This record gives sequence, structure tokens and C-alpha cells, in this order.
Amino acid sequence: MKALQCVELGGPDKLKINELDSPSATPGHVVIDVKSGSINFPDVLMIQGLYQFQPPLPFTPGGESAGIISEVGEEVTNFKVGDKVFAMTGTGAFAEKILAHEASCTLIPDSMDYDSAAALSMTYGTSLYALKQRANIQPGETLLVLGASGGVGIAAIELGKAMGAKVIAAASTQDKIDMCMAHGADEGFIYPSGNLDRDQQKELSNKIKELTGGVGANVVYDPVGDSYSEPCLRATAWEGRYLVIGFAAGEIPKIPLNITLLKGCQIVGVFWGAWVGMYPDENNKNFAELFKLHAEGKINPEVSQKYSLEDSADAFLHLANRKAKGKVIINMSVSYTHLTLPTKA
Repeated sequence: MKALQCVELGGPDKLKINELDSPSATPGHVVIDVKSGSINFPDVLMIQGLYQFQPPLPFTPGGESAGIISEVGEEVTNFKVGDKVFAMTGTGAFAEKILAHEASCTLIPDSMDYDSAAALSMTYGTSLYALKQRANIQPGETLLVLGASGGVGIAAIELGKAMGAKVIAAASTQDKIDMCMAHGADEGFIYPSGNLDRDQQKELSNKIKELTGGVGANVVYDPVGDSYSEPCLRATAWEGRYLVIGFAAGEIPKIPLNITLLKGCQIVGVFWGAWVGMYPDENNKNFAELFKLHAEGKINPEVSQKYSLEDSADAFLHLANRKAKGKVIINMSVSYTHLTLPTKA
């Protein structure tokens, strides 16, 4: 089988398409014929050796995939050959076949295509856990989403609206804001790119306060980090919840803790992967809720770019250069080089 492999740490130019032996099912595992895989920013960090969990070289990147089960190992009780599933495996998704433990697999509803399933699992799983279990967001509260046009950002916008919140989207360009508004954001604004100086940080805080009538955001969803975090924390409401999703801008910020005292607010870590391992039944309930919202048309993953397996290194470069809007898919079934899809209205 063909697989994308990281054979040495570095940029996307170091990635190779190699021919590997196809996996065979082992006890408790299934083999999935992969149809689509979804690339996320942690994948970009992992190939550079910058992620907190680093697999040994060589490895096949890609944490989420969707396809058809072609082989079932002994002791597997929940799946059979022919089942449509998505799998969250941490690595291995960008290959024609993947060996996955049955606990990492979830049946895909008949109404959902493979690209949408691959795009939904990590971003919407993370965002629902963040807003529901970690923030306990309530109808009528204000949700500020940073990096709002990315995969987790779009998911947070749609879920925030479905949960009754007022959603403010923040992104770096007007076309990204337009996408956020098309996915249900009530308001949006452009913030500057790069490392923010003190004046820019103050402007960011003031803009958030302006859009919230001086009250501040009840919940801040932050996958960006770096110099964006502190000004947004300063613009939270009393007893606000600041959700730490990730650090796509680079640096892990150092926050003055007196801000939490003055605002009575919480800085809340969101480590969805660890929670899934500890509370799989609760995670299954969350996915049942996501499937229902998808069937009702309340959430719809934004797949904006597709790449073939042969051109998958370009997908990594697209994310690394901060050009991605919505989700970027690597599709195993079609031999196109690159396809940009129209934004959903």
C-alpha cells in the first residue's frame, strides 16, 4: 500500500510517499480501507518534532480518517467487515489502509460522507467537549472564537450557535470573517497577524469590549495562543471561562495570574484526547449529539481544500503557511492534485 511517511523531522519537503506492507488485523483491531483523512495543525507540528507526543521515525502522520472496515481481528465485538467508520488514531491516517483499535472507531451515519466524517471527528469532538463539559456555556452568553476560520474555529462557531450563544468571530482577513459569518457567527472582526505589540494588544481588548457592550466575553475559545491570549483574557466578563485549545501562533503565553483574581475568571485547559481515554462513554454521547446536529443541518464541516495522497505534502505546507480555511482533506480515492471548494453559504 502507499503511505505518506515522515522519515526525518523537518518541513513538508521532508515527507515521502513510500510503499509499505498492508496491515493485517490483530486481536481487538480492525483494518480500514481509508477513503479520506483530515489534516490538523498538530500533524504539522509532529513532522517537525514540535508536538508534545512524538512517535518514533519513520511514521505515517494523520490522526483522523474515515473509510470501510475490510478486516476484523479476534476479540472485536462492535464492528464487522463493510462497516463505515471514522477512526481517531493519533497517527497513520494518510495511507491507503490503517490498523485501528476498535475503541478508536465510530460508526458513520448513512447520511454522512467520508470527507465530512474525517473532518468532523477531532474538530467538532474537541469543540463540543470544550463548550459543553469545560465551559458549560449557557444560552444567551457571548462566545469569542479566535482563529475562527480554521477547523476548530468553524466547529466552535456552529456549536456555539446551536447551544444558544452569541458568537463573535476573530480572524486575520476579511475573507476568513466572511466564511465565519456564513457559518453563523453574529459578528466578526479582523485582528492583526504576527506578534502583537502592546498597543495592538490593547486595541484587541478594546474591540472585544466594544462588541460586548463593555461586559466582555463570557467564554473565550483560543486555539491561537502567543501574544493574542493575554489581551483576550483581559476582555473576559466577570466569571468568564478562558478555554486553552492550542498554540497555533507559536509561543505558549505566560499569563499574569492577577487577571483571574480581578475578573473572577477561569483559565480552563481543554485536553480532549485525554478525556476521551478516561470517559469513552461520555465521548460516545457527545458524538451521538454531533450526529444529531449534523442530521438537523445545524453543523456542517467546512471542507475547503482537498488533496490527493500523492500531493499530501502540499496540504501540510498549506496549513504551515496559515492559509487554511475550514478543513483540509487528503482523499485516497481521487487522483486530483488540488481542489479548492466554494465556501458554504
